[in-house]
Amino acid sequence: MKVGFDAKRLYGNFTGLGNYSRTIVRNLQFYYPDHEYVLYTPNIRYSGETNAFKESDSWQTVVYDGSFKSLWRSFSLTKQSIKDGVHIFHGLSNEIPFPKGNGKVKRVVTIHDLIFKRLPDTYPVFDRAMYDIKFRHSCRNADQIIAISESTKSDIVHYYGIDPSRIEVIYQSCNPVYYEPIDRSNNQQVIQKYGLPRDYWLVVGSIAPRKNIGLIIEAYRALPKEVRLPLVVVGRGAKYKKVLQTKIGNLPFSIDVRWVEDLQADLELKAVYQEARALIYPSKFEGFGLPVAEAQLSQTPVITSSVSSMPEAGGAHALFVDPYSMEELSAAMIRIHEDEELRKTMISKGYHWARNSFSPKRLSHQLMECYSRLR
Repeated sequence: MKVGFDAKRLYGNFTGLGNYSRTIVRNLQFYYPDHEYVLYTPNIRYSGETNAFKESDSWQTVVYDGSFKSLWRSFSLTKQSIKDGVHIFHGLSNEIPFPKGNGKVKRVVTIHDLIFKRLPDTYPVFDRAMYDIKFRHSCRNADQIIAISESTKSDIVHYYGIDPSRIEVIYQSCNPVYYEPIDRSNNQQVIQKYGLPRDYWLVVGSIAPRKNIGLIIEAYRALPKEVRLPLVVVGRGAKYKKVLQTKIGNLPFSIDVRWVEDLQADLELKAVYQEARALIYPSKFEGFGLPVAEAQLSQTPVITSSVSSMPEAGGAHALFVDPYSMEELSAAMIRIHEDEELRKTMISKGYHWARNSFSPKRLSHQLMECYSRLR
């Protein structure tokens, strides 16, 4: 079987959609090396992560070298994939090209979330309009829709009227480093490199209003002094960071907040997870909530939201809170700080839950079965 991928995010994005794309393509080649894989991209941003794909014979990379690159991706990839003899074309980041083609190339699209529908005020008007056109087209014209959570599947049905039988839920896998045996021998080097404290609460993700870091700051008001551990925030977002810094400055007490924007690799992030008291992830809405799975695979307890996909990512062994309740969040932080037995249980059972639920082999098998049914 020859599978083509829209690899724009694989080669050009180093956060959520890019990580998803690289993980999917890497895992399929590892578990199903007898198939052919073609990566279509308008550009390549060279880095240690993307070089592995460009320089390997395991994947064929097709780079468009003409003008109007966005038009090529949206309108010409159908013709290109037919010409290349592709059997399955997979749009990894919410989109497939507009032309339908001759029907011989079956089209799959992964829909990550419809947050622009759920929380429209967090997106510019033009972006919302463009996303709606592209997502609606993709959902209505794909031969198979993949949702990365039951929550996303429900939103696709609700907002676009898609028959649920056309949507398969295949969860997101994590970077391979999170499945490697736990080895804490180099953790202190990472902690020292970034000047992190000995014990801390951890936040991972973009610094944006939806991630709800402001609620964490508010929760500190209700914490006993001994529970007000330093807060380590791993992520970027200069504009909202200034808002949060003002909020912190207005508190009647001080919080030690460490902002980490330059982690070099997932191996370093895994070390930062492992040394944390817990991950705090009270996001208002997520398509999946990858840091929840990463933390559990790193044997770190998780406090997260009780809404959207987070209960799916955290399973039965995270603490769930109302993302609008300072009281619930502070109570969860106190529980984890004071109840060592609870913390040990969350670490052990959360780890096994995540390894079983987000196994790269099992999820790759689900995806390959999906492709095979379309043939």
